[in-house]
Amino acid sequence: MTDLHNLPDYTHYAYRVLWSPEDDEFVGLCAEFPSLSWLAPTQDEALQGIRKLVHEVIKDMAVNGEMVPCPLSEKSYSGNFMVRVGSELHARLAREAAEMKVSLNQLVNQRLASQGRC
Repeated sequence: MTDLHNLPDYTHYAYRVLWSPEDDEFVGLCAEFPSLSWLAPTQDEALQGIRKLVHEVIKDMAVNGEMVPCPLSEKSYSGNFMVRVGSELHARLAREAAEMKVSLNQLVNQRLASQGRC
């Protein structure tokens, strides 16, 4: 049996609550456990439900000797990742960057950062 005292803290996982028009309820989700969800009539109940479910799943995984995912908040990120694009897109982005007098890296970084905004 796995030591249940050395498990990740279930409160450190990335939770989200969304309205589900199909279910006419709120759905609680966890990024590290994409197959799990919890439906409830209120946002608070959906969050409480998904957190409790994740806590139980973590314990079950440990007891069964399965690898428990690390919370995203506890991972370290280098700030570097490689993206492959087609040659036409690469050329267009390089032209846009040159016209804006910024590096291609700066242009792409700005575009990615702006995607999270409404």
